[in-house]
Amino acid sequence: MLTTIIRNSYSLEGVNEIEPMIKRLIDFMIAAICLVIFSPLLLYCYLAIKKEDGGPVLFKQERIGRFGRPFYIYKFRSMTIDAETNGPELSDQTHDKRLTKVGKFLRGHHLDELPQLWNVFKGDMAFVGPRPERSFYIEKIMKKNPRYSDLYQIRPGVTSYATLYNGYTDTMEKMLTRLQMDLYYLENRSWWLDLRILGLTFLRIVFGKKF
Repeated sequence: MLTTIIRNSYSLEGVNEIEPMIKRLIDFMIAAICLVIFSPLLLYCYLAIKKEDGGPVLFKQERIGRFGRPFYIYKFRSMTIDAETNGPELSDQTHDKRLTKVGKFLRGHHLDELPQLWNVFKGDMAFVGPRPERSFYIEKIMKKNPRYSDLYQIRPGVTSYATLYNGYTDTMEKMLTRLQMDLYYLENRSWWLDLRILGLTFLRIVFGKKF
C-alpha cells in the first residue's frame, strides 16, 4: 500500500533528466574505485566482527528507495544477532545494550556503513541523498507529515544534509526533523550542495566528530 501511495505521488515536474544521469555515472565510478581502495579496510572489519562472536558479518534490511521501490541496504553487523526479535526498535547509539563491542566502534566511526558502497555501485543509492527508511517507520512518519513521499523523487544516500545536522534518528521527533531537512535538500539540491555535504562528512569522520 505504501509503495502505491509513493508511486502515485511521484512527479517529474521541474526535474532535469540529464543531471540525475550524470550524478549516477559519477556515483558508479567513485563507488567502484572506493570498493577497490577500501578493500583492506572492508576485510579488517569483516575479520573483527567474525572474531568477536562468530555470527554473520553483513546485516541487510529492506528499505524503501527511489520511486517507492524496496531494496536491501547492506551494513556491517553492529548489534547482537537477536537484536530485533521483538520487532523494529530505534537505537540509542551510546547506551544501546544490543550493540557489540566491535559494533559500537564501527558505528562511532561510521565504518558500519562501508558495505553501502555496493548499494551505490548497484544503483540502489547515491552518495548524497535522504537516508532510506523502513516502511514500518515511514508509515508512522507519513501520519504526521505526508510529504515524506516527496523524497522518492531521488535516490536515497549514504550521507545527507540531515545526517550532518540531525545525527542518528533515535526518536520520532528526530525523524520529523530529519524529514524537514531532507525536504530542504530536495528543494535546494545542487552540485555545490552535494560537494559540501560530502566534504563535511569526510572531515567529521576523519576527525572523529560524532554526528
